[in-house]
This record gives sequence, C-alpha cells and structure tokens, in this order.
Amino acid sequence: MTPSKLVFKNLVRRRGRFIFTLLGIMIGMGSFVTFMALGGSLKSQIERESAALGANLVVTPKGSCAYEQVSILTGEQLPTTITGDEVATISSIEGMTAIPYLAERSAIDNRPVSVMGVLPEETIKFKNWKLDRGEYFPADDSEGAVLGSILAEQFGLLPGAEIRIRGSQIKVLGVLKETGGKDDLTVFLSLPQAQRLYDQEGLVSYVAVRVDRLDEVELYANKIKEKVSLGVVSDKQMRSSVLSIVGTVNITLQLIAAVAILAAAFGIVNTMMTATYERKREIGILQAMGATRVGVFRLFLLESGVYGFIGGIGGAALGGVAAVFATPYISQNAATSFVKGAQVSIDPLMLLGAILFSTLVAMIAGLYPAIKASKLSPVEAISYE
Repeated sequence: MTPSKLVFKNLVRRRGRFIFTLLGIMIGMGSFVTFMALGGSLKSQIERESAALGANLVVTPKGSCAYEQVSILTGEQLPTTITGDEVATISSIEGMTAIPYLAERSAIDNRPVSVMGVLPEETIKFKNWKLDRGEYFPADDSEGAVLGSILAEQFGLLPGAEIRIRGSQIKVLGVLKETGGKDDLTVFLSLPQAQRLYDQEGLVSYVAVRVDRLDEVELYANKIKEKVSLGVVSDKQMRSSVLSIVGTVNITLQLIAAVAILAAAFGIVNTMMTATYERKREIGILQAMGATRVGVFRLFLLESGVYGFIGGIGGAALGGVAAVFATPYISQNAATSFVKGAQVSIDPLMLLGAILFSTLVAMIAGLYPAIKASKLSPVEAISYE
C-alpha cells in the first residue's frame, strides 16, 4: 500500500473526528481570510474617498479629532459649528477655492442615509460631477434633491419621485453618474435648504479647500489658521490618520482570527496524538515490514499536512464567500463605513497564501505527534493491544 493510500485510509477511519477537525481548521482559516479580504479593500477605498473629496486642505471645527476626519471621508454626521462669516473669511484668501459642506443624516424606508448640503454650482465644478438622469439644481438655493447613483438604485428612486427628510417631502431632481466613492450613497440638497431643514442656519460642518500651488499647501494652511480659529488638516495628514485607525482595527480582527487558527492547530495535535496511540500496533507492523523511523515520521507529518491543506481550501472558500455576502450587513457607523462601502475583491494570491499557511500550521502542529510515533520501538508497538 502506498503512503498516500495509507494516509487517506487513516484519515477516514474515524470520520466523525476527521470532519470535526476539518471544521475547526475551516472556521479558523475562514475568519482569517474574511478579515484579510475586507482589510485588503480598505486602503484602496480610503484612497478613493480622499481623491473624491477633491481637496488639498480640509477646515474642521476647532478641536476636531481623528474620528471627525474619518466621518468626513465616510459622510457621517459631523458637529456643525463653522459659521458663514468664517467660511467667507476663508474664501477671501487668494490662491485657493473653498467649498463648504453640511453633513447630516436621515433615513429612507427606515434605512440610514447620508445627507449633504452643498453649494450646487461651486460643488459640481469642484467635484466634476456628471448627471445621469433628470436635472441638476437650477440655482444655489433650489428646493429638491440630487441623489448618488447607488442610493437611487437601492431605493428605486427616479427623477420626479419624492423622499421624506426631517418631515418634509423633497422632490428628486436628478441622479448623478457613478463616482466610485461615498457620493454614490448620498442625498444632496442645496446648502440653504439643508440648513433650514436641520435648523443649522448659517452653519456648516467643514470646508474643503483646493489650492492653486500644491508646493505651498503648508503656507495656505497657516494663512487659514491666522484668519480663523479652526482646525486645518491636509489631505495627506487626513489619509494617514484614517489609515492608522483602520489599520489598528484590521490588525485586531486578524489577531482574533489567529486565535481561532491556534485553537484549530491544537485540535490537530489532539487528533494526531490520539491516532498515534490507537495505531501503535500498525506502526509496529510497518516497522517490521521495513519502514524506518523517518518513514513513520513523514507518514504522520503528511497526514497532518493533508488536514491543513483540505481545511485551508475549505476555509479560503468559506472566507471569500463570507467577505462578499457579509459586507452589506455590516452596521453603518464611522468605524465600519469603509468596510461597508468597500468593493471586496478576492485576490487569488491571498487565497493561495491562506491554503499554504493552513498547511504549514497543520504540519507544525503535527510535528510532536509525528516525532512520538517515530520513536516507538518495533517490539513495543507490535505487542500493543
């Protein structure tokens, strides 16, 4: 009988044990692959959102922390304390373009959505939006809403339909073409209308600033700070801060998955140790037939490796499916909005790496049982009952 046939026979000898050991490996590797797939999409998603913001500098309320910076990129509700006079002061600085935004929240069909108050004419030029259907705001103080493409599709909204925001029926004027960022999931109102609906007359959440000379970004930031007592952060600083926060969360999730993998490894050790004691007589017969200690060691190591290989394949498939189907059900908040908005892409190299990693972990877990089996003397093993 060849080693491969012997390994297969030993694996299926105790089918219940075989299945439960595999399940442990699959769940551990599945959770690891899920977090890796989600985490791998976060960086590119953050880069897209930062680019879509279209700003070199962002002016925030004084004392804003990294949480507010995350909220700016995700479209979450923000403190609204920047006054119209401060916006006018910022706009008066030569060599830059300043666009104010009012970030709020609402719900459509009991599902939360982002609402953004904008200056229509300035914002469409600033962000280079294109209209897909209907019409855009005819004036800066127009009543009505313009929707992001994905939000309009999710709720089946077309130009002429109505949505309810803060107790008011708002007519849908048009739908934007897809941008690939959070704008696709946002309801846009003219700034005066949004301020009126949310009782924020004369106030905005933040100001996006684009400078004429990129090599003088720090100079413009200092000019803003001299004029108004507000926070100023560059797009690079914001991106770095957000990536740091999301990276910490991602590492924590992967460590949790690593614990599951470690538990699965101990399951393999237990399974292989049990097999060593149950098959002492078989080991003795193999040795009597000419099998060397190295041969017995390789046999047990191969068996544990097969556990890891099969479990790795199952875990990679399970994790990939979970990453794709679980993403839409992740709660919407500032910490998870990037996950929810990310387009999860499964990297074949990552799946291959997960399978190899699973096989390696299983083989390491099988080292001790394999050594124990190889050290059995032929007389002791063959006389075992």
